[in-house]
Amino acid sequence: MKPSHGLKGVTMIPYGPRLILLLAAGLISGCAGVALTAAGVGGGVAASHQMGGMAYRTFTEPMPRVRAAVMEAFKRMAIKPDKTEKIDFGERILARAGDRNIEVELETVTPKVTRIRAVVRRDGGVVVDAATAVEIINQVERVVGAS
Repeated sequence: MKPSHGLKGVTMIPYGPRLILLLAAGLISGCAGVALTAAGVGGGVAASHQMGGMAYRTFTEPMPRVRAAVMEAFKRMAIKPDKTEKIDFGERILARAGDRNIEVELETVTPKVTRIRAVVRRDGGVVVDAATAVEIINQVERVVGAS
């Protein structure tokens, strides 16, 4: 490469490779923000946000519609709900699938906006299964989109 802008001994790296190096550095160092941005830019926009084994998604749908979609998603995935608990601004749905405990929280943000949070833990509660939590939310999204 040629030195640019009259600076002797300085080689400028074109913009594209610099961006790739920056993204790679962020991914290698474990920077979740850079990884999520890179995944969103390079692989389409993710339907949900995953952090610490918990998956989140906000729907512009009322709580009853999102709750019905969660139950349909559980049915599609052969997950049996155990019980429902009232929480501040919504409800928590508890379920089991094999050796996993599933917790889905629905929170009313406004009468027309509902936030969902899914956490899946292996027996013992320490090890989380983020992939299954994300898939539950993906299935809910498909049900909401199909109806």
